[in-house]
Amino acid sequence: MNKWVWLLILVVFFAMGSVALAFDPIPAEDLKIGFVFVGPVGDGGWSYMHDQGRQAIEKAFPGVTTMYAESVPEGPDCARVMEQFVRNGAQLVFATSFGYMDQVIEVAKKYPDVIFMHCSGYKMADNVGLYFGRMYQARYLSGLVAGSMTKSNIIGFPAAHPIPEVIRMINAFTLGARKANPDARVKVVWLYSWFDPGKEKEATKALIDAGADMIGMHADSGSTPQTAEESGVYVIGYNNDMSSYAPTKCLTSSVWDWSTIYVDIIKKVIEGNWKPIDDWWGMDTGIVKLTSFSQDVPEEVKTLVQEEQEKIINGTWDVFWGPIKDQNGNEKIAEGQKMSDQDILSFSWFVEGVEGEIPVSQ
Repeated sequence: MNKWVWLLILVVFFAMGSVALAFDPIPAEDLKIGFVFVGPVGDGGWSYMHDQGRQAIEKAFPGVTTMYAESVPEGPDCARVMEQFVRNGAQLVFATSFGYMDQVIEVAKKYPDVIFMHCSGYKMADNVGLYFGRMYQARYLSGLVAGSMTKSNIIGFPAAHPIPEVIRMINAFTLGARKANPDARVKVVWLYSWFDPGKEKEATKALIDAGADMIGMHADSGSTPQTAEESGVYVIGYNNDMSSYAPTKCLTSSVWDWSTIYVDIIKKVIEGNWKPIDDWWGMDTGIVKLTSFSQDVPEEVKTLVQEEQEKIINGTWDVFWGPIKDQNGNEKIAEGQKMSDQDILSFSWFVEGVEGEIPVSQ
């Protein structure tokens, strides 16, 4: 077979692929969207912020119909909920937790004419796209505050699950803390749950008893900042502005604004421009940010955060640029080098300054 025949085959193949990936425009008044939330929409954290994004869609696109299911466990229940959305007419489904990934792919195969968007995962298909934000950038900045203001040099960190997403956030936070204070240590306690206020409270208390005078967090409720407030210990919030739970002790929070990416995705669907791509937006888009600082944060710390933030936003530097060592002191990223997105998304090791282990199995 000569090269011209092969060329013709390739042209036909890619042409067919482009047809398979095309979705017709869906007028706003005809568009029905389903959201699957891993926690209650009133959790004050992850699911609450996603629901704020859902509501932003309704405001931005009058006529669009949205549906949601809350507190859906990761696993088979997620597939059942998504299929119910489709049977109720949904042409677009957002699955908002990492652990929904395999079920998204499974259900998407059954319904090739429905668009599925999975938050924080890595598996795609002709009708499955991915979306997330570079929260590690805001986490690094919040770490600068924590490292600057700890006196004991021990920062406690209740963390949901030992998956790359959470490991990435702990590492970014620690790099920020140690940029400001090379003696700072971040002690991690695993919760093995996204939303469990009781566990979060117990873990926070245990970390404070172990000497932490500063608390970070990667969990979905307000229990951690509330416990820090009750204990008289500073806390850095996550997901939402946690100052409502810790009015005198929350120094700042790394927060999500999902409306930015949700509105963009819906616009593409309505216009017929949607394609299964992996959107991983940075701080420059506004999807992740820091809340305003507590009055207890010194001006010099605010200035440090502003300087580092400007480097991130203008692209002259990012968090996972070398030199970076692992928690055993081994150089992982040399000076002048930077981690690829693939490596950042698959983090399986802790940076220097983290105290804790990554279990082999959950």
